[in-house]
Amino acid sequence: MLKRRQFLGGMAALGGSYILSACGGGSEGTSGSASGGADAQATAHAASASASGTTVPSAASITDSTGAVWTLANGSVYVNGAKAGNTYNVTLLLYCNGAIYCAGTGGQYYGWNGSTWTMCNDPRMGGTSADGTTLPASPYIIDKVGGVWTLVNGSIHMNGAPVGNTYGVSLVLWYGGKIWACGTGGQFYVNADPRNFAAQWLACSDPRIAVAPAAGNFYGMNGHYDYTYTPAQLVSIMKAMGCTTYRVGCTSDPSQLNPVVNIAKAFQSAGLSLLVLIEGGVYDSSGHVFANEVQAYQTCYAGAHTIATALAPYGVTMYECGNELTRQNATVMNFSYAGSLAMDFNNANWPVMRGSMRGMIDGVKSVQPSAKCGVNFCVADIGAADALWEGMQPDGTGGHQKLRWDITTWHNYDAYGDIFSIGTDGQGPTFDLPTYCKARYGVPFIISEWNTGPSQAETYRASYIASQLGQFYQARKTHNIQSVMYYVLDSGNDTYGIMVNGTPISAPYSAFTSFTSSHPDN
Repeated sequence: MLKRRQFLGGMAALGGSYILSACGGGSEGTSGSASGGADAQATAHAASASASGTTVPSAASITDSTGAVWTLANGSVYVNGAKAGNTYNVTLLLYCNGAIYCAGTGGQYYGWNGSTWTMCNDPRMGGTSADGTTLPASPYIIDKVGGVWTLVNGSIHMNGAPVGNTYGVSLVLWYGGKIWACGTGGQFYVNADPRNFAAQWLACSDPRIAVAPAAGNFYGMNGHYDYTYTPAQLVSIMKAMGCTTYRVGCTSDPSQLNPVVNIAKAFQSAGLSLLVLIEGGVYDSSGHVFANEVQAYQTCYAGAHTIATALAPYGVTMYECGNELTRQNATVMNFSYAGSLAMDFNNANWPVMRGSMRGMIDGVKSVQPSAKCGVNFCVADIGAADALWEGMQPDGTGGHQKLRWDITTWHNYDAYGDIFSIGTDGQGPTFDLPTYCKARYGVPFIISEWNTGPSQAETYRASYIASQLGQFYQARKTHNIQSVMYYVLDSGNDTYGIMVNGTPISAPYSAFTSFTSSHPDN
């Protein structure tokens, strides 16, 4: 079976927590709206809390839910007569939904957490905006980390600062956990990462447009060329499970390729489809990283040409060019990185990976120009996908050959998170990855591997299968999802497989077949 790497997702969620050393700038004791000295020293406790929305000024004081009295004097915040943290130049004190906030002359808000002040938005603005919120229909959009987006004279701002060089913007959209923009000419762009100027605004289509791929290939299964099952047995197993597409990998070595050819012959006669994984990569036959992009391209081109030549006569029209190449020791900087930023990947070995992918795609196309070639990614690897698509390096330099694929393929295991709400940096913030890919690349989307972890009990796996298929099925006609391919038919044990030596593993197998039989692929 293919080597599994469990995503460690330990990156902290984005969002600031800063001690309030200044609230608007200046030094303690300078100007600022203040209540009287007597109010600042108040220690008496009132009988009831102030109304939510009370401010100082205009009120003289705020009483919180514990009865503590908050006041503002000479730009500093006091609670029961004692300073609450190190504050100065505070111009506003606010009580909102049971919490205390303050703001300075610069307009930045801070919330009191019981011991210190943490940076935040004005709580009266509300939390994360509803999906589909647009500017200028709304005065602002709040993203999942509290960033406030506004449209000012056709230019896009976040927290008051321009986000890249934008002009003539007629629409800003919050959708699927991302910020999208449209100019007066109708072209959409997505903000890939507000922290990285080179990747800020990338061309795309309107993400709200529902796209449905051709029906008939939705339910899929992974397998291996060296199974003891005969091709005829595989056909029977696939039909019994309600599957129409089978993913199997090989190199150009005849010991691997010939069994796949035999499977292709049987599947062609049975009206089933193959997605053939071409096992090219970034390492040469000695296990070393290829010397350069040209060597990687030529080697992988030759292997893909051989594979396509052997399989083309038997109805194979879909190929996946490389397996998890963004998740090799040579290509990812740290396996715990989610991959949402190009800088998550190895800049030195990037050309070799790009050359391998290009070689496999071109090798297939040299035999079958109309074949569909995919490149697979893992976790939240849009940083890698975008860089390849735009001809960029992880260090932000551009001008390299752009990679184009016909199918976007992705691997999504339980440890990676929900693919429709996957973390951009380990645990958050989250976004809808298939929606992003649909709008960015404009080609069908295949989840070519999915499963839970190898140590899970059969009951958990069965529940996971049912819930995941439910999500995938619901989104198939809106997110351009062509196929979802369970990993794996038979792993020789109960870690990943859905059967062992032809005998179904009861709970997972029943969950899978019950779903396929009751949810037609149409």
